[in-house]
Amino acid sequence: MSTTATHCPYCALQCAMALDPGSKTAAEQGFPEVAARQFPTNRGGMCRKGWTSAELLADPARLTAPLLRGADGVFRQVSWDAALDRTAEEFRAARERYGPDGAGVFGGGSLTNEKAYQLGKFARVALGTSRIDYNGRFCMSSAAAAANRSLGMDRGLPFPVTDLDDAHTVLLLGSNPAETMPPFVQHLRHAREHGGLVVVDPRRSATARMTDDDGGVHLQPTPGSDLVLLLGLAHVVLHEGLADREYLRRRTTGLEAFLPSVSAWWPERVEQVTGVPAQRLRAAAHLLSRERKGTYVLTGRGVEQHVDGTDTATAAINLALLLGLPGRPGSGWGTLTGQGNGQGGREHGQKADQLPGYRSITDPAARAHVAGVWGVDPADLPGPGIPAVELLTTLGTEGGVRCLWVNGSNVVIGAPDTAAVVRGLQALDFLVVCDFFFSETAELADLVLPVLQWAEEEGTMTNLEGRVLRRRRALDPPPGARDELWIMAELARRLGAPGTFSPEPEEVFEELRRASAGGRADYSGIGWAALDAGEACWWPQPAGSTGTPRVFLDRFGHPDGRAVLVPVRTRAAGRAVDPSPPAHRREPLHRPGTLTLVTGRYLEHYQSGNQTRRVPSLQAARPGALLQIHPATAAALGIGDGAAVELTSDRGRAVARAALSGDIRPDTVFLPFHYAGEQTANRLVSAAAVDPVSAMPEFKAAAVTVRALAPEEAVR
Repeated sequence: MSTTATHCPYCALQCAMALDPGSKTAAEQGFPEVAARQFPTNRGGMCRKGWTSAELLADPARLTAPLLRGADGVFRQVSWDAALDRTAEEFRAARERYGPDGAGVFGGGSLTNEKAYQLGKFARVALGTSRIDYNGRFCMSSAAAAANRSLGMDRGLPFPVTDLDDAHTVLLLGSNPAETMPPFVQHLRHAREHGGLVVVDPRRSATARMTDDDGGVHLQPTPGSDLVLLLGLAHVVLHEGLADREYLRRRTTGLEAFLPSVSAWWPERVEQVTGVPAQRLRAAAHLLSRERKGTYVLTGRGVEQHVDGTDTATAAINLALLLGLPGRPGSGWGTLTGQGNGQGGREHGQKADQLPGYRSITDPAARAHVAGVWGVDPADLPGPGIPAVELLTTLGTEGGVRCLWVNGSNVVIGAPDTAAVVRGLQALDFLVVCDFFFSETAELADLVLPVLQWAEEEGTMTNLEGRVLRRRRALDPPPGARDELWIMAELARRLGAPGTFSPEPEEVFEELRRASAGGRADYSGIGWAALDAGEACWWPQPAGSTGTPRVFLDRFGHPDGRAVLVPVRTRAAGRAVDPSPPAHRREPLHRPGTLTLVTGRYLEHYQSGNQTRRVPSLQAARPGALLQIHPATAAALGIGDGAAVELTSDRGRAVARAALSGDIRPDTVFLPFHYAGEQTANRLVSAAAVDPVSAMPEFKAAAVTVRALAPEEAVR
């Protein structure tokens, strides 16, 4: 086969690459040769995950036949007909015993647009269930909710990433792209050269170190206090005459109601809560205000994966609005999408409350439009379901899902309070998992269905800037693996579902275009042939238009065309009793005898590690979880560098090796979330409370105790 132009399977930067399965190098190594391609997002660069991504295409652990668990607990190969017949039988049984919501679906932000779209359709039409959500609820939901209520539309970056090339000032909160998406860092170079990179992170991460040597400012707040920090920056902007009053008058509403929300957060008070010196806070605010054009505010999961994540992301948007940035060429606000199709995956129906085109499932007009495309009665579509945390915590319970299909996610590693998730999965009547490797979630399944890897499938993806891209097949899949579109089509036929379920990606994309037409995420003007020809297509792109690389230039997404300054309140930064209802209450942090755990990624690994932990060079570089801990804190606890340690929270325990570093606050420890078993960081994270708007759990702040393990308690 000839060289195939495609994109990396990992993060939302979607670096362009070429795969050559027929080269001499490919023949010698046993898998396609990888070459980087010139593309605006990566400009010929890739991280080590991208360079090694093709190795997994020849991994001997690849699943190539359906596996059914027997009464003895042993998995045995079965035919596809037997596997699909059993799946359809279990879905029918769950519906008959428990009602339509007895069956459920859990999707993923790595699925192509076509698969995400058809998965939502399958749940609502073939199963008739409202119980569908996906792991993007754990990723982008807070930023999405904030953008929708403040700006009227959620597109991660409302501008091409290359616009950042000319930025002189960038405020980056809760993101470490130097490790999570290294090629992105080149877009921050100009800001660093102009001393304008402002990084907010409780760790002195690789990205925070870019502020050294007059590159900018690193603000190092205590975990859980990001909202207070942003209110403090807004206070300085307003009270020191730095706000763009003319912009606020012309393009926003809500200023008068907003003002009281920041009046109490003068810099000295902010310092008491966040630990960030008032002088540095003022300096950062003045740096952000030095010139409107060329200034950007960007957020990431570190400030969004909290029970107040929507309010914190909203506070970042409020700050950008006060500075007059969104909707202006050469400036703006944005959020850095994480998963490969984290943007497209949340637009077309995987979310519990959503229909294709980013439509609300409770909107009668939206229901009528989509039902018309699907060939069903709008009254037959279920209403809104429940978000991911609630879906998982009610598995196997009365009124909960009893038969679950997991597609594109490894919830045993990636969900909060993983011990509770495991108990829920074990309580199911039947669990079906689609994967190409035997993940930790697949280990608990009753049936595992082998599916295609990225280089074996056709489809589209939507990157972090809302640009729709083509994923192209570079080689044939192994015999026995099947495309999820084919699986859905076969199951829909067995279930007697109305309408059509095509196994062909291009046909599904054509239907997606029709279903999205008129919605906020309108793909109707994006053609498969245009994508193949290399045309740049940014949504919204209604039929007959040329797309929208920069949204909000003329108007925001609200009916009046204006952005809204939304007042937000603090949660006392974890230092006092949270007045919120228990379902949305942050656990007390910074208690005597506890440290605050933050979690994140390593450069070498991705998400749950089900892929990258199988790449020898990546696993050799990062074979296990290291607990980053300050030397003074470690000394007080009798912990030496490299020592085995145990972390304990109210949810459970995890083990790791200590890595002493002055790059982290003394009251904070950091653990990566890629590892399985006793090293799973999300064992420690709570699912008891979620953000009241986005239903995001508190991934980025948990109270833990840390102790050194005795020699006989070795890290396994």
